[in-house]
Amino acid sequence: MIKQEKEKIVRDLTEKMKTAKGIYLTDFTGLDVIRATELRKKLREASVEYQVVKNTLAQLAAKNAGMEMLLDYLTGPTGLAFGIKDPIIPAKILVEFGKDDNKPSVKVGIVEGKVVDVKQVKQLALLPSREVLLSQVLSAMQAPISGLVGALGGIIQKFVGTVDAIAKQRETK
Repeated sequence: MIKQEKEKIVRDLTEKMKTAKGIYLTDFTGLDVIRATELRKKLREASVEYQVVKNTLAQLAAKNAGMEMLLDYLTGPTGLAFGIKDPIIPAKILVEFGKDDNKPSVKVGIVEGKVVDVKQVKQLALLPSREVLLSQVLSAMQAPISGLVGALGGIIQKFVGTVDAIAKQRETK
C-alpha cells in the first residue's frame, strides 16, 4: 500500500472514530469467507460500518481521535464495527451472530466515549431497540395523564349527577 492510501485510511478511520456513537472491536479468527460476508451484510443492512484494517493504521487513527483506550485491544486480527446512528445495534448484531460459535468474538466496545467490556456488550445487546425504549417512556409519561383525565371525568360525572339530583329534588317540592 502506498503512503497516500495509508494516510487516507487513517484519516477516514479517525473521522469514523470521532463521529461514531458506538465502536466495537472484534476478533474474526476462524470466521470463514461465507460467514464473514453474511456478517457484513447484516451489519450493512443496519447501517453499521465494518472494517478490517492493519492494527498500526487503526492505532494511528485511535491516537488522532483521542481514543488511546483502544490501543491495548488493537492486536491480532481486528475488525471494527462503527455504529454511526445507534450505539447499540452493532452490539446486538455481533452478539447474536456469534452466539453459536463465538465468531467473531467481541474484544471491547466504546459506547458514547466510554469503554465497555465483553460482559457489558452482551448486556447492551439485550436492551430493547431505541424505538421500543422511546415508546415505553412515552407510555410511562402518558399513564399519569390518562389517570388524571379518568379521575377528573369521574368527578365531573359525579358532580353532574349530584346537580341533576338536586334539580329533580327541587322540582318535586
